[in-house]
Amino acid sequence: MDLKKIGFVGLGLIGGSIAKAVRTYYPDCEIIAFDKNRETLALAVQEGTIHTACSSIDDNFKGCSYIFLCAPVSYNTAYLSQLKEIMSDGCLLSDVGSVKTSIHEEVISLGLEDRFVGGHPMAGSEKSGFANSKAHLIENAYYILTPTSKVPQETVGRYRDFVASLKAIPLVLDYREHDYITGTISHLPHLIAAALVNYVHDTDTKDGLMKALAAGGFKDITRIASSSPVMWQQICLKNRENITEILDGYIESLRRVRASVDAGNEEALYSFFESSRDYRDSMPNSSAGPIKKQFALYCDIIDEAGGIATIATILASNNINIKNIGIVHNREFEEGVLRIEFYDEDSSAKASGLLKKYRYVVYEI
Repeated sequence: MDLKKIGFVGLGLIGGSIAKAVRTYYPDCEIIAFDKNRETLALAVQEGTIHTACSSIDDNFKGCSYIFLCAPVSYNTAYLSQLKEIMSDGCLLSDVGSVKTSIHEEVISLGLEDRFVGGHPMAGSEKSGFANSKAHLIENAYYILTPTSKVPQETVGRYRDFVASLKAIPLVLDYREHDYITGTISHLPHLIAAALVNYVHDTDTKDGLMKALAAGGFKDITRIASSSPVMWQQICLKNRENITEILDGYIESLRRVRASVDAGNEEALYSFFESSRDYRDSMPNSSAGPIKKQFALYCDIIDEAGGIATIATILASNNINIKNIGIVHNREFEEGVLRIEFYDEDSSAKASGLLKKYRYVVYEI
């Protein structure tokens, strides 16, 4: 694929990761970028990720094959009108936002439908900013494409091939369908997690026993409540119609569960837990969904001085980086005394095999 020039508007975690992937797989491609943060641009130039740092959206963006809008959603819609005036013929616009309807509506109003394919790489990190971007961040992650009705199919196919060449997994959806699907499998879980954490906070005992005992299963299912409040505020505002409808359906499902509990309906309760277990177990472990997967294992250790240090030394001496490590005090839903979290699946698998070799009892999740 012959790519001479690609532009980025916004160079944070996602924009920076895509730029680094382009640099990896298309080393001769010229990359230019605009970002409000001058330090970000300086770092990107210093690392060799981009060639040209732009102080504004200007004529530097002429001649681009692709331009990625990677700023916050509310900014991306404003940048569209500026880009319209300077885009070259044949240039394709895309974005990376997790809500598509608002930008598609702006694209339609500006008459840019023949040159826009929305994008949503389903990858991320608890850390933000260009400094934390990685070329492999989108590798093996679903990358949703939402073309407009007027963009040529040949253009869509070419862009799909480009995304695949960056080692992501392209999937074409209608933008409205995308927003409903992500509203259900991503936005709703974040709302549920945040609501559950707030409920525990509001109903905790005076001495904070709930907080002290909240480990294991509770911390796992509410992990995503630690996400950025600003980002999720904006997502809820941009996808509010879908989220409202989805919440209504979920609240009704809770009412049915409550009725079963209240009535002591053994058959309904068993069916409720059985169907959820079976459907959950049918989901592929390799699925790259919108909520980032954790790579962790549990390990039995004896309570003795240097126990954790020994394991850490074994892993470090084999070049395995540990993301987090700690004793699990509430093991009602977990096996193993020690929980070790890693940055990627390969590290987790390698650590498991290594610890078993040293005769540790390991429980993989």
